[in-house]
Amino acid sequence: MTDLTGRRALITGGARGLGLQTATTLAARGAAVVLADIDADAGADAAASVPGAHFVHLDVTDDASWEAATAAAVDALGGLDTVVNNAGIEISDLFVDLDADNARRILDVNVLGTALGIKHAFRAMRPGGAASVGGVIVNVASVAANIAFPGIAIYSATKSAVVRLTKVAAAESGRLGYGVRVNAICPGLVPNAMGAQLAGDMERLELFPSAGEAVTAVVGLTPSGRLATEEDIANGVAFLVSDTAAFVNGHSLSVDGAMGM
Repeated sequence: MTDLTGRRALITGGARGLGLQTATTLAARGAAVVLADIDADAGADAAASVPGAHFVHLDVTDDASWEAATAAAVDALGGLDTVVNNAGIEISDLFVDLDADNARRILDVNVLGTALGIKHAFRAMRPGGAASVGGVIVNVASVAANIAFPGIAIYSATKSAVVRLTKVAAAESGRLGYGVRVNAICPGLVPNAMGAQLAGDMERLELFPSAGEAVTAVVGLTPSGRLATEEDIANGVAFLVSDTAAFVNGHSLSVDGAMGM
């Protein structure tokens, strides 16, 4: 149902975590993949762990870096029909202690980085572009776009913005005849490095007595009764990329165990 043979995909934030798992999952289903990341050493090591994968350096906040990375991906893969805008950061702050520099950094990576990813995916995939075959964009948002959880106001706002960017991009693609579907995925909390950092931040900010109790609270808010796994989320991305989802467009797919319902 999610055979991706022949797909050519660029995944940002591919050096670790969900980005690397997504690359692994897409490759296992037959896609040729390029991992993009600002961390060149970790990115190259990650690409070496995925059969047939390539690595390109990318600062998602920089327009010229996107242009170069997209061109490199098209060259390495012989085309491009899939872009997964996964790169993102989370910095926890209470409103009373809000750090403007941290807020700008989150906005730059999560919102501007995603918007630039859409821009360059469109330019490559639209008629007359470097790839010129149409395709799929998947933007990684978060359950935080759908719920109010303390300590992550700016992160939540950026992920809500990712959902809205997705809908506008889908509308533009359709109106202008680009042939590119654009969807978002909203993961629940995953017990990886970012998830562990978030749990620790909840204790640091004195919102919960301990990191463990913060995790317990999240599980308690999740009808499925557990945290998400990276595989859960990557499987959702694979579905959105696949032809099985050929008429799914402008949609935000929650993979959160119903936490954000």
